[in-house]
Amino acid sequence: MINKYKSFAKINLFLFVTSKREDGYHNLHSLMTQIDLCDDIYIDFIDKKKMSVTCDHPGVPEDESNLALKAAMLFYHSLKRTSSGEKKGLTIKIIKRIPPGGGLGGGSSNAAAVLTALNAYYKRPFSKAELMKMGLTLGADIPFFLFGSPAIARGVGERLEKVPALRSYYLVLCDPGIAASTAKVYKNIDFTLTSNQKYNMNTGLNVPLRGEEFDVRDQMHNDLEESACRLYPEIKETKEEMALLLQRKVVMTGSGSSFFALFSARENADRGYERLLKKWAGSKRKVFLSSFN
Repeated sequence: MINKYKSFAKINLFLFVTSKREDGYHNLHSLMTQIDLCDDIYIDFIDKKKMSVTCDHPGVPEDESNLALKAAMLFYHSLKRTSSGEKKGLTIKIIKRIPPGGGLGGGSSNAAAVLTALNAYYKRPFSKAELMKMGLTLGADIPFFLFGSPAIARGVGERLEKVPALRSYYLVLCDPGIAASTAKVYKNIDFTLTSNQKYNMNTGLNVPLRGEEFDVRDQMHNDLEESACRLYPEIKETKEEMALLLQRKVVMTGSGSSFFALFSARENADRGYERLLKKWAGSKRKVFLSSFN
């Protein structure tokens, strides 16, 4: 029997890079939330003890470098140490809607969906905390997708605090059609350009953790945006055009290259979405209408 699972994208409503770590990674301070843009994942458990993955997007690998397949292999390896029950093989099929390489966490979300699905299939041998620890060994965003709530993320993204009263919004999202290199974007950061904003931001972050409704619009920011725009002219051009066409603040998510703008009213989001579709018809840019709540 083939089982279907939803694998949702995320956005970083704000993202501050607070320091570089001795291990080469960076410490972050970010507010993350899932949005309703999602991939579909189909898992078929088979008798043959082998695992495989396919995807309808040519930019997604179908070998052992695929995060969803890595997650399945890690789960079975961990299960082998804790149980003597029969382990079946499986096939994973990914129908991709989340643009790869866009800072939307598609690969990490796929991995988290597979870990959750396998844990349910084998009657929950692992707690959520154990799954999050497992996922962190594959990617820093995976624990967030397993966490199940909007969250303030610290460290490399593994230290999560729930934000229970985040105000909901519609969003218009654009993928410029170019995949930003996460490693290059982080390497290219100029810390002198963001230090004052980081200080101001970090002094005002008690509100969302006290359970009061938190409106993020005035605090939308991404320290990685300037670096990505310097590295990739197409990303900078997309941001400038998008802000002009929508007449509102546009912010990059993750290490790029996707941008989003927030709308309180669905009809305004619809108009903005249609405006971008009309302007960029026939281009490599892709536009999405989404929401979070």
